[in-house]
Amino acid sequence: MRSGWLLRDGDVVCALEMTDSRGERARGLRGLNHGDGALHLTGARVAHTMGIGFPVDVALLSDDLVVVGLVRLSPWRVALPRKGVRSVVEAEAGALERWGVQVGDQLTIRQVG
Repeated sequence: MRSGWLLRDGDVVCALEMTDSRGERARGLRGLNHGDGALHLTGARVAHTMGIGFPVDVALLSDDLVVVGLVRLSPWRVALPRKGVRSVVEAEAGALERWGVQVGDQLTIRQVG
């Protein structure tokens, strides 16, 4: 996985881990100790909490990283697919609201290193 920052209007929203492979995407948040950070799943069109013992927030993103939907998933749930979703950002429940992420926000990803 790669590390970086999630930004909105040039301001840092949170620390971000980014998946590099299908295996990393499949693992999702399981086993990550990300604290106040999030995980960007490139190429994921849906999100799930199978095997994750805590609720998560999910930002559904378009190809150009515009937030097209926000979902909170309880453990063992699946978000329904939505038109135009090309990747997702997952974080612990309450994080997206705390960070002020809203539908329509234009996000940017800055990789570290």
